[in-house]
Amino acid sequence: MASKALLLVRRAKFMITNLRHLTSIYSVTAEASGTRRGPRVSQGSIDPTAGISEIDESRRQEHYRVSVKIFDEIEDDLRTSRTLQRIYLLCLMGGITLTFLLGYTVIVGLWKTQPVFTRWAGLIIVNGLWIAMGWALWKNRKKLVDRTGALRNALQDRQTAAAMLPLDSPSGLRIYREASLDLIDQYRKSANKNRRVHNFFQGIIITGSIITSTLAAMNEGSSQILRLSTAALSALVGISAGITGYFKFRERGYNLQSTADDIEKHYNASQFMLDEYAGRDDEPPLPEADRLRMFARYVERLKEEQRKRELQLETSSSGSEERAG
Repeated sequence: MASKALLLVRRAKFMITNLRHLTSIYSVTAEASGTRRGPRVSQGSIDPTAGISEIDESRRQEHYRVSVKIFDEIEDDLRTSRTLQRIYLLCLMGGITLTFLLGYTVIVGLWKTQPVFTRWAGLIIVNGLWIAMGWALWKNRKKLVDRTGALRNALQDRQTAAAMLPLDSPSGLRIYREASLDLIDQYRKSANKNRRVHNFFQGIIITGSIITSTLAAMNEGSSQILRLSTAALSALVGISAGITGYFKFRERGYNLQSTADDIEKHYNASQFMLDEYAGRDDEPPLPEADRLRMFARYVERLKEEQRKRELQLETSSSGSEERAG
């Protein structure tokens, strides 16, 4: 009887344990599926940026700025390491080439006037050079691997920090508006660069044409130097004209400058509530959030138009090349 009672107690404990386990599984499943009491929240609708305070938003923006700074520093270090890797490789190839040349001169004995010590010393120095470059190349390869991994981690941290920023908040729109100043500066620098290149080639075309015609008039057929100079200048003028016509530096500069001016106009209009940013006459002025959204919409449209103009220039250049072929 005692053994049967003990067996019944054990079975009861086992059933109670299983019942508790099933109850816990059911509660977890119900919580995940949203069958428990309370508001249902779908998994895809969770927004980590919903309902945050201004202080928390400022902290997230500061964290994002720090992440961007770290990413830029690591990217710059990686770019420097890759440049050093190329320099090491060039020095290594040059050292190996000089080793073969000096080894050939030492073996054959072409340096009749130089002492034997100088020949062997030069060969040893060059060998030491390319060996040192090979060692530096190997050491820098490990740095490249480490910095590439660090750059990937920094990129993930930056993306994570950017995902925590609220996109529809006025502070985010203000950041976008202030970032447009960098875009304006970038467009204007590119426009000035294209303008300088265009003026450079135009100067070559104008001066080269005048000098070519002058040399052709001065040469009576007896001076070989004048004929060669005239031919070289004519070729230079033709090449400059072809480059200017193909790449269209003036048109590119004009498009970039006009886009920068339009963005600056909308920047000032959104700040001082001018034109369409002031709203209608019979309505109150637009709030700041609406003005910032309108500004972002105009800037994105201008950027899209600028990209389309660039593609049109590329297409026209390719079409001209095909017709010429």
